Amino acid sequence: HKLFKRGAYPLLSPEFRSIIDYYCKAEKKRGKKDSTIYTESHSASTFFLSLQQKGMDSLDKILGIPLKKKPKPLVAYLSADELKILFKQPDMNSRQGRRDLVLLVLMYDTAARVSELIDLRIRDIRLSSPAVVTLHGKGDKTHQIPIIGKTKDHLAAYLEEHKRYHWGIATQDIPVFFNQQHKKLSRWGVSYILNKYVEMAKEDTSFTVNFSITPHVLRHSKTMGLLKAGINLIYIRDFLGHCSVVTTEIYARADSEMKRKA
Repeated sequence: HKLFKRGAYPLLSPEFRSIIDYYCKAEKKRGKKDSTIYTESHSASTFFLSLQQKGMDSLDKILGIPLKKKPKPLVAYLSADELKILFKQPDMNSRQGRRDLVLLVLMYDTAARVSELIDLRIRDIRLSSPAVVTLHGKGDKTHQIPIIGKTKDHLAAYLEEHKRYHWGIATQDIPVFFNQQHKKLSRWGVSYILNKYVEMAKEDTSFTVNFSITPHVLRHSKTMGLLKAGINLIYIRDFLGHCSVVTTEIYARADSEMKRKA
């Protein structure tokens, strides 16, 4: 709107021409024919010339037309049964399979972002009661997540096996999840591991997922599980490391919408 206020950018000014030139170059990259680009840019110039001659009232009316809102997609998440199928896929007889299971269940149970998961160090794990994992989130914020039950047991066994390798650095600085080069896993590495087991899980007819499963879907899944269990939004906000409960309310709205459609 400010771009076209009265007298701001006359049609012959360098500023207006730069706008048209930018548009033409962008459309050229999209593969449009020169004749089509010329026709559209000429129409735009004619349109704004007309507005300039008639004053800004017409433009104000046009800009006042409300845009059609794009419907917000529902939060994608896995059901409890689908999670069980997914967690059954890693081979517990192999070292890699044991690592992968711990990675998956910890990512789910702590609702960790990928960045928080791959940045985990041994110093961030406390297995003595009460057992917690310290996640380092956005803006250098940290929050502690309690770990119990099978998640704690799997993690304890994994870390015991973890001690067998010589790293050459202080134990507390060792990454919890690492690759064959003994370097911390990358974002791509985590996605690869998850996708591997998702494809295996799809062989089970009960795993009826029709959306892309990313690491963030596990975070969504944990959050929706907490909501369905009646956990307070304030607790969930702190659990997820959100700055505001407004962000967390997205999940609550999604849960309400799904209940309404059920």
